[in-house]
Parts: sequence; C-alpha cells; structure tokens
Amino acid sequence: MSDKRASFETPFDQVNAWLAEATESEPNDPTAMALATATPDGFPSVRMVLLKGCDADGLVFYTNLESRKGGELAQNPNAALLFHWKTLRRQIRVEGAVEPVTDAEADAYFASRPRASRIGAWASQQSREMEGRFEFEGAIAKYTAKFGAGDVPRPDYWSGFRLKPRYFEFWRDRKFRLHERITYRLDEAAQDWQLAELYP
Repeated sequence: MSDKRASFETPFDQVNAWLAEATESEPNDPTAMALATATPDGFPSVRMVLLKGCDADGLVFYTNLESRKGGELAQNPNAALLFHWKTLRRQIRVEGAVEPVTDAEADAYFASRPRASRIGAWASQQSREMEGRFEFEGAIAKYTAKFGAGDVPRPDYWSGFRLKPRYFEFWRDRKFRLHERITYRLDEAAQDWQLAELYP
C-alpha cells in the first residue's frame, strides 16, 4: 500500500473487518449488498444479493445465469456493489468487472444450501413471468418428486460471479454530515492500491 494512512493491509481486509462487526450488530442479512448492472446500451438496474466470499481474488455472489442480472452481466461485465449497515452508520461501495466462478466453487456452494433452496433453484425461472404462484408451487412439487430423497445437483444455469474490484469507497457517518470517505483505487500497472480521502 502506497499511503501510510491505511489502517488495513488491503481493502479486502477492511471489508471483512466491517462485515464481522455488521454480523454482530445487524438484525438481518449483514452480507446483503446492492448489485448494480447495466445493459450494453446503458440502462441500469439494481437489486439485493448476498455476499458469499471476499478475499484478494474478489467478492463472490451466486445467481440464476438466465435471470436479468445474469443476462446483463453476460453482455456487460462491469458492475458495482453497495453494502449499507444502518446500525453501524457505514457503507462500502465497490466497482469492477465480474468473471464466472469455477464449476467446482459453484458445486461446493450449491451443495451447502438447504435442500429446499436447491429445489427452488430448479423450479424458478428467475426474472421471467409466471401465470401465478400456483405455477411456481407446481414446479417445486415436480422437482421435489423428481429428486426424491436423493441428491439435488446444481443446474447448469445456476452459478456465481466474482467481482474483481478496481475501486472501493469506505464511508462512515459523522456528526453534522461531515462524513468520512476513504477510497482505494487499483493501479493496474503497479498492482497496488492508491489511497485517497474525499470531501463528504
């Protein structure tokens, strides 16, 4: 790290430290983050997903690849994430490009999910219209019967993405709206994080 003001070795360390604090303070889903994507012609969309891994390789989340977000990321891999923890009065913004996780990673995470969630991944045609809830419930019953008491394998259309960050912003609330904003920007040539502080 080029700037000695940094209190963490890498921005990933800071994300994980703040996540650990949020796990103790947030009543629901401390790993929830807003995922912003865009179509090739620039129309944005945003929704909540759950962080399933954060290390020096990036931030990982999973989805149906045939969903709206999956389709948009396939066409335009640039994305942004936002964590907001109301109890801590903190947020983190992350920007970068995504790449698919490996099949082995996707298989391992899928196998760790509750059985009902794995059945749901088969039953849900995510982001597409349905006639009514009965249609979805019928698909759940169909796949519950199909797999019986046996293993529920991962569908080919269900996997994950790893966002490879090139920018982080760590925001802390301060009195009188004199907030703290610290950024890390990746110098790709030097493979080093450049630290800066922004006016609130």
